[in-house]
Amino acid sequence: MKCRLFMPRDTPPANIIECCVAGAEVYLVNGLISDCGKLVKQGCERFGWFDLSTLKEPFRIEGKKTMGYELAFDLATARDTRTLQLPDVILYPTGGGTGLIGMWKAFDEMEQLGWIGSERPRMVVVQAEGCAPVVRAFESGASHAEPFPNAATVASGLRVPAAIGDFLMLNVLRQSQGTAVTVTDAALMEGVHELAGEQGIYACPEGGAVWKAACQLRDSGWLSPTETVMLFNTGTGLKYNHLFPPPELPVLDHNDPAALDGMN
Repeated sequence: MKCRLFMPRDTPPANIIECCVAGAEVYLVNGLISDCGKLVKQGCERFGWFDLSTLKEPFRIEGKKTMGYELAFDLATARDTRTLQLPDVILYPTGGGTGLIGMWKAFDEMEQLGWIGSERPRMVVVQAEGCAPVVRAFESGASHAEPFPNAATVASGLRVPAAIGDFLMLNVLRQSQGTAVTVTDAALMEGVHELAGEQGIYACPEGGAVWKAACQLRDSGWLSPTETVMLFNTGTGLKYNHLFPPPELPVLDHNDPAALDGMN
């Protein structure tokens, strides 16, 4: 069975290489992820392809919703209780938003099963300042997000100018009394360095965005020090190594007895 992938031309090289190694037919597109989606739609109409893009197939959201179940079970274990627990707040880096929508689905299922009550975490959408269609729609009170013009950010997972599940995300934010936050590219890259240096987590830029968004909400008082706050990092920084070129590093001669002089 053939797999054809359409990616923006500036997709991180690691993602492109990974797909090529797995045997996919990879095509780079001069445009954004939404432009890739248009080509896939055309291929479906012309050749009968099956579209596996975000929220176009039935299985991805079912996989994403397991994050909601894992949260409930893990917090119960951490607190040494048999009663399932949910955090007070969840911050999620949002492009297509499948993770946010999937977790909300999981919470509804757990309530129907009688595992939790009607309480829900306040959900927070985090987007890049250069591509923030959901944030803009939330702030304006709209029920749908208009395509974001000239979308640009180094966090490729956030570079989604128009998400098919926009109305679902907006419903989640309002039902949960949550909010939506933007972070600049400079700030989210700083967040990557802070997470690596202070937590030992080499996060992707999307994860750096969530950390800096949490800092913003803490400083504004929207987050309380007594609340349980969950931050999602959705990938490894290793896929973004091209954004972190190493500085000019000294080279030591291991045979030189003075190699370590001046380091103490």
